[in-house]
Amino acid sequence: MSIKQPFTDLEIKTSDGGFYKGHSLEIALLSKGIMVALVLWALVWPANATGVLGSLNWRILEDFNAFYIVIVGFFAFFLFVVAALPQTGKRIMGTPGQAKEFSDFSWFSMMFGAGLGVGLMVFATAEPLGLWGSNPEVLAQNVVPNTEEAIQSGFRYTFLHYGFHAWAIYVVTGLSLAYYAYTRDMPLTIRTALTPLFGKLMNGFAGHVVDVLGVVATILGVSVTIGFGVSQFVDGVYAITGMEWMMDMSGDAPAPGTVGLLSGLFAIMGLSIISAVSGVGRGVKYLSNLNLVLSLILLLTFVVFGSFMFAMTTYASAFVDYILHFVSLSFGAYGPQAAADFTAALPADAAPYADALRGGATNAWGSFDGFKSGLEGEAAALSDDVLSAAYAAGEPQRQFGWQAGWTTFYWAWWIAFSPFVGLFLARISRGRSVREFIIGCVFAPAMVCFAWMAILGGTAIDLELNGAAEGAIIGASNTAKLFVTLQSMIDGGLLSGITIMCVVLIMTFLVTSADSGILVMNTIMSGGDQNIGNKHKIVWGLILTAVIGTLLFAGKQNGGADPMEALKSAMIIGALPFTMVMGLMCVALAKALFRDGQREKAGASAPAE
Repeated sequence: MSIKQPFTDLEIKTSDGGFYKGHSLEIALLSKGIMVALVLWALVWPANATGVLGSLNWRILEDFNAFYIVIVGFFAFFLFVVAALPQTGKRIMGTPGQAKEFSDFSWFSMMFGAGLGVGLMVFATAEPLGLWGSNPEVLAQNVVPNTEEAIQSGFRYTFLHYGFHAWAIYVVTGLSLAYYAYTRDMPLTIRTALTPLFGKLMNGFAGHVVDVLGVVATILGVSVTIGFGVSQFVDGVYAITGMEWMMDMSGDAPAPGTVGLLSGLFAIMGLSIISAVSGVGRGVKYLSNLNLVLSLILLLTFVVFGSFMFAMTTYASAFVDYILHFVSLSFGAYGPQAAADFTAALPADAAPYADALRGGATNAWGSFDGFKSGLEGEAAALSDDVLSAAYAAGEPQRQFGWQAGWTTFYWAWWIAFSPFVGLFLARISRGRSVREFIIGCVFAPAMVCFAWMAILGGTAIDLELNGAAEGAIIGASNTAKLFVTLQSMIDGGLLSGITIMCVVLIMTFLVTSADSGILVMNTIMSGGDQNIGNKHKIVWGLILTAVIGTLLFAGKQNGGADPMEALKSAMIIGALPFTMVMGLMCVALAKALFRDGQREKAGASAPAE
């Protein structure tokens, strides 16, 4: 029995002339309109923009936290099944006999630099240290924070945030795009991934909306990454030069100031635009190879001078622990706890003081001692046993607040980043099999991330445990923790040389991320055409700079709040609709792979759906 051939007649209308020649006018104007509105809002009413974005962000987290957690778990298991099945895993993404476009080394270095390069530099020490002091086991009072007993659970969640789940998010998008582009010769753009479900509907306005959602998510995801990276870049320059004009010296520890952040941003984005116009075959490839070499040098420094044996022991035990808890980490979601539920869980003696107790007992970032010391009046006079029971009553809300503010933030960040990384992975993966793509882009980089976090983060924790750091690493800002760890580990000319190398590495990671983001946005804008004019790369580079700069400025105007808050809130908001698109991508790909098998059995000669 013959099987209907797949829909491949995807038509994305592009302009025949003028400034937008070769680009979709609808996608370009909708995307730019949204970004310009966001820039003007953040520039003219910065406090209002920060407040509204923060409020909307928290509302989304309250309503969709479980959705984010469960769907990311589904992505990981979906890809495992696709890779494991013989008929789907062996399929080549390309024409018969298609050669691989890039060597394995360049392929891996490009995916590593684009996927998590900046995040690993910023959070290599900050993430394990932060989770060592605060994680669900600590919130449940099963372990004491910042002790040897808390190391295992701290690394369990470090591996969760930077492991198989993170890369599965990227690969869901990347596999969908590469599969259709290279087996059906369809445009390398977001709407292509939904054609098995919606067919010719993707030729019209619905397709434009899907692509615009991809562009907006890309801009916001890349913006958060560059925002964190620029902050660390400024910290590094300050560590080398001592230039206080770049820093805000009013807090407990120096932190990048507005002038420093904007100066760093303009320098990085200027280099990124120059790299973007040089093309993926030169700019991104050479920078990515340099990134990987410098990363290995930094890793070797920690191996030689850091706590390598402690780190490797931690790596092995943490990986086993992560695998044992994989299912619960994938689908264990929390929802907000209603005030009435908290009151009902209180012991009788504490019930009359529910309002006074609830704030401290449900604070995900507090502690039991902080809860007790913050009480006043009659509530403070309650016995320790009653207060302990009251604190336990707030655990569901503490777990929800922690998960929403930490794990779900990461899932939203990776999802917002996934149109960029996914399309970029697809762009560099022609000629590889589906199984090779999944293993190469999920398992291999995740294992490297685990080693990176264990060696750098484990060294930082060991320095604090043995007293060598004297609390300096814990007390530093997240973006300064790497440099403070180096200062506690080495000194003299070696410290200066490695610090300079780190700043160069951060800079090249940032340039690679921004460069690749500009390429991806223009690829979507041109309906999948990878031969994009330099003027559009420059325009989108300037738009990306404006988005990051104005949202950093808005964050700084909000009563001294974290300058990243407005950026992070906008990113989580922008990620939600694309999360739903990604869910549909999985359904579409499952349908395509199933129909592929049917056509092969029926002897169909055309590339399959």
